[in-house]
Amino acid sequence: MGATRNDLPDNTRKAMIALLNARLADAIDLRLSIKQAHWNVKGPNFIALHELFDQIQGRVDTFVDDIAERAVTLAGVAEGTAQVAVKNSTLQPYPVSLTDEKEHLKAVADRIAAFGKNVREAIDAADEAGDKDTADLFTGVSRQMDKDLWFIEAHL
Repeated sequence: MGATRNDLPDNTRKAMIALLNARLADAIDLRLSIKQAHWNVKGPNFIALHELFDQIQGRVDTFVDDIAERAVTLAGVAEGTAQVAVKNSTLQPYPVSLTDEKEHLKAVADRIAAFGKNVREAIDAADEAGDKDTADLFTGVSRQMDKDLWFIEAHL
């Protein structure tokens, strides 16, 4: 952990950097899973789902950046390589052979729901650690993931 004038205690910053990197791995995995669905979806609702998946992936990409930058803001290192994401993601691997739109919808919904659960737990952990800013960051992520889950589940 680097030096900073941030007044959060070192132990809080260290815990938040670890928490942020854990959710960063999940977010990178989720982003790539949704992009997999975007590229490979087939069915009568192709264009609507192709575009929906792309929009959600774009929002998750923003969250990846926000989470990584928060870790660095706290004088940590953002661990955002594909290798780290593969090693540390808690999400189930995305089945790469899917093409059917319903199967993609279910797979994406499962992963958004799991990520949303992890993010809500991160809100509580950040709040308990006294880092309101990290809790707020995760609250915004959670709110959008809940909305995106609703969009996906509306197709199911």
